[in-house]
Amino acid sequence: MSPKHILLVDDEDDIREVAALSLEAVGGWRVSSACDGASGVVMARAERPDAILLDVMMPGLDGPATVARLREDPLTRDIPVILLTAKAQTSDHRRFAALGVAGTLTKPFDPMTLTDQIAAILDRERQST
Repeated sequence: MSPKHILLVDDEDDIREVAALSLEAVGGWRVSSACDGASGVVMARAERPDAILLDVMMPGLDGPATVARLREDPLTRDIPVILLTAKAQTSDHRRFAALGVAGTLTKPFDPMTLTDQIAAILDRERQST
């Protein structure tokens, strides 16, 4: 079953807008969004989404630091996190996987396949736990 609610955390307005539109229109998901890591942590605690799509490079609290905060909190530690990054190097993806995230997607993403990519990552995550 696909998640019903996803929290999108990215400092770029256009990325949030395109991703949210894609996830809502193509996937039928409810999307909440935050423009920075600190707001994302607060929203994750309050809304308890089914998954979090999180940008890696943001000012202030970046993606890896946001993941660390989410994992420290009993209310958010089990929410699957998918990182969204412009870094496509294999070494970067290995480093991100070591953070305990469900997966990594590379920018730019295809809005028409974004929902399927996230669903596939979350299905793999559920099967491995």
